Amino acid sequence: MSESGSKARSHGRFSVQVSAQPRDLMQDPRTVRGAWRARVITLFPEAFPGTLGLSLTGKALDQGLWALEAIALRQFGEGRHRNVDDTPAGGGAGMVLRADVVTRALAEASQGTPPDRKLWPIVYLSPRGQRFDQGTARSWAAAEGVTIICGRFEGVDQRVLDRFAIQEVSLGDFVMTGGEIAAQAMIDATVRLLPGVLGNAASTEEESFSDGLLEHPQYTRPAIWEGREIPAELTSGNHAEVEKWRRAEAERITAERRPDLWAAYLARNSRG
Repeated sequence: MSESGSKARSHGRFSVQVSAQPRDLMQDPRTVRGAWRARVITLFPEAFPGTLGLSLTGKALDQGLWALEAIALRQFGEGRHRNVDDTPAGGGAGMVLRADVVTRALAEASQGTPPDRKLWPIVYLSPRGQRFDQGTARSWAAAEGVTIICGRFEGVDQRVLDRFAIQEVSLGDFVMTGGEIAAQAMIDATVRLLPGVLGNAASTEEESFSDGLLEHPQYTRPAIWEGREIPAELTSGNHAEVEKWRRAEAERITAERRPDLWAAYLARNSRG
């Protein structure tokens, strides 16, 4: 079914170098049993791992703490030219990804995955979808993995989204040329929550959105920089005062910059 160079590309531990190129995280791995997996259906598998191969996410990928598979949509296309799209029904500009083509890609992406969508969400990246947030990242991290369809052109035939109850998710209120960058952002936000990736579980507990608030300001050496001093509370050595200051600053910044988050935070705490 696959054309040369169009096969699904996997990323993770025990990768095998098959060319004179530098070691590639994307060559057909045998990942650690039970590792969290991201399967991305895309017209541009060469876009992966991209930034996911760098820093802590890249190190965790190489260690097998999670795995990435880029599945080339083109290999499931129709005819000699592997067409994946067609004109919109009813007319209009642009092209639409075909339901039959996407279904064949989903069939491959679903191999070995549980049918329960809580254990393995199937997601289509779309500006009309539910906004991706930290809660979404937590739910994905708690699953066994996720399959992400990267849209292109005018989108995907609605029938395949309805047939498989695919969840539509948006990175934000703007339109991009495709879902690959959004997919990397969402996967990054999810992978950093996996055990062992950051190395310090407290980091994820203290950062923005962990308790519904934006994060407090951070400071480090030098103690005085261009006449500006680190707040005295942070250098007092009094842990209670430090926590009190950080909480107050998180609340102040959230109220000023994100009234929506602040209102939700107040509502939750008033019920408690």
